[in-house]
Amino acid sequence: MPPARPAPLPQVLLMRVAQDGSGDYRTIQEAVNASRDLSQVTVTIQIKNGIYREKLVVPSHKTHVRLVGESAAGTVITGGDHTGDAAGHVTYTSHTVLVQANDFTAENLTFENAAGPVGQAVALHVEGDRATFRHCRMLGNQDTLFPANSYIAAAATTERQAYGFVFLNCRLTADSAAHKVYLGRPWRPHSRTVYLHCDLGKHILPAGWDNWRDAANERTAYYAEYQSTGPGANPAARAKWAHQLTAKEARCYTLGRIFGGAAPWVP
Repeated sequence: MPPARPAPLPQVLLMRVAQDGSGDYRTIQEAVNASRDLSQVTVTIQIKNGIYREKLVVPSHKTHVRLVGESAAGTVITGGDHTGDAAGHVTYTSHTVLVQANDFTAENLTFENAAGPVGQAVALHVEGDRATFRHCRMLGNQDTLFPANSYIAAAATTERQAYGFVFLNCRLTADSAAHKVYLGRPWRPHSRTVYLHCDLGKHILPAGWDNWRDAANERTAYYAEYQSTGPGANPAARAKWAHQLTAKEARCYTLGRIFGGAAPWVP
């Protein structure tokens, strides 16, 4: 007689987090810890509005975790670790949230590092594959010792990669007292970063892009925009070696193309 088949797994698991005790857990970390290990189905954790002062870790064995806040502005995960603090943090340990697991999703959340301009202070550190963020805010001073001369994206794309950082329908904002910043600089010679249909705040420098003090990077890096809007959009003043995409070129930047390949993934 063949062995009995196990009962099918539920398609979605649901937990609720509320600081007032009305949910299943009071902290997000408790809910993540309680989620199924190596799950092949989505584990949804609903989070009520509140300021969650946690150094949250989603370890590699907690796959398919989905965090859903009540509202992006009202559900805030915050911390204040930074390089050189009393705990001896460096950039890669200063995170407020660390995601090591694959297939992670976050919706309606704010990820914040509130350390201020005191050194590298990472709000969100992602190591897993196929991470998706919808209607989320990332706040903090990240990867810069000085608020002036900071960068939005320092891509390290290899020569064989068709896509690097792609920002689609994003809004770039800053506090009113913030210094001017670049859209990006090449961490590696063949870095690729593209902004499409993005609203750019007044904190974006007119030149847009920096060569990281190496003119040779201007021949190998690929930086481009398409239909940027807002006070920081200034195509005429952009660095001469950067690109403004045509409509035909912009059509290549679809989710299917960006995440295609042998195992296509469309978030």
